[in-house]
Amino acid sequence: MAQKVRSEQIDSSRLFREIFTGTENGFVAAGAGETSCLRQIDGIHISEHLVLVAALGIDSAGFKHPLGLMEGATEHSAVVQALIDDLIERGLDPAVPRLFIIDGSRALSRAIRRSFGRQTAIQRCQIHKARNIIQRLPKSLHASVRRVLRQAWELDDAAKAERLIRNLAQRLEREAPGVSGSLLEGLDEILTVMRLGLPAELRRSLACTNIIENMNGTIRRVTRNVKHWSSASMALRWTAAAMLEAKKGFRRLKAYKHLPALRAALIARCAQTNKLNDRNLDDQRKAA
Repeated sequence: MAQKVRSEQIDSSRLFREIFTGTENGFVAAGAGETSCLRQIDGIHISEHLVLVAALGIDSAGFKHPLGLMEGATEHSAVVQALIDDLIERGLDPAVPRLFIIDGSRALSRAIRRSFGRQTAIQRCQIHKARNIIQRLPKSLHASVRRVLRQAWELDDAAKAERLIRNLAQRLEREAPGVSGSLLEGLDEILTVMRLGLPAELRRSLACTNIIENMNGTIRRVTRNVKHWSSASMALRWTAAAMLEAKKGFRRLKAYKHLPALRAALIARCAQTNKLNDRNLDDQRKAA
């Protein structure tokens, strides 16, 4: 059974400065390379009583950077919010359009939208979604459902992909009604990279959380011999060190040459949202 981590008041931002200030390979400033338009956020389960939420960024040249870490009892929106607040304090500009890639946690989505706006582009991991759906189905349905989902993920047209998934959900209503509802939950965020009209190679790279999951694998390897976490501070230090160890093996994003297309799509999306908001505001004024 996992050992209970002693509750402490920890200033994570101060802790990172203490560990990494002046080091060549330390955590970069959260806003480093403001042409950057990618952030991945994910939870790391250290023990029964402790979850760390980590953030990783990809800059405009396709290079990956560990950005921050925050501790909490669960992957709760308050913990995610604390991490986001810390990133903003350290230079992350909320006004810059970005794509956030998450595992599907509602807490992550809520905290991101609270800080960066309701229309912020969020991509939920398609691999997590498919895995969660398949695990809840009888084996006789695995192959057919996996085939439909794979077909939907590979489409260039978001509207066609949505129809395909809705048809699948309708088909599952009789045999697995609960799974049918889960399949449609967060559907807009599942198809974000399609709606942005990104090149297929880039879309495949950004449709899942594989990048941060690879970092999490290094964290598990580095910390696997720790049998007892005596404090949350210890867990933060070990995990932060493991994130920097993972950074040494980071490879450039395969589709980095297409990142200007992502930035252009995000700017266009933001402009369209602002235009729609202005129009709604004008309508409200006229109605008043």
